[in-house]
Amino acid sequence: MAVKLETEQIRMIALFESLTGAHAIDCVIDDEHNRAIFVVKPGHIGLAVGRRGQNVKRVQEQLGMDVEVVEYDEDPAEFIKKVLFPAKVKGVRITERDGRKIAIVDAPRSERGRVIGKGGRNIKKARILAKRHHDIDDVVVV
Repeated sequence: MAVKLETEQIRMIALFESLTGAHAIDCVIDDEHNRAIFVVKPGHIGLAVGRRGQNVKRVQEQLGMDVEVVEYDEDPAEFIKKVLFPAKVKGVRITERDGRKIAIVDAPRSERGRVIGKGGRNIKKARILAKRHHDIDDVVVV
């Protein structure tokens, strides 16, 4: 699925790529949580993060906001697992209800808080990225 980027997102991707050497395919700006979420090509996550997170820290300093990096995956279930990392997810099932695609995340009770995140920030990130990259309308935790 092709992702449309606005001028600000393109500028941020160019900065991210110049500082990390990793190739970013998407950038989502989440003003509510003052963060930028970059989606990188498969195999580029290590390069993007850098040793002890130094590349992410450099990007954060330049942008003045939190930076999160997610590795892209063609498989929607695997992609959602990567988006929710480091939370331990048992599995992700993609289903269709009333013409809407829904991802159902199966997480142990002890991990549900981590999957949802403080103020719902992690599940929000999963919903945004699942919609942008795999046309999934909702992500639900069970």
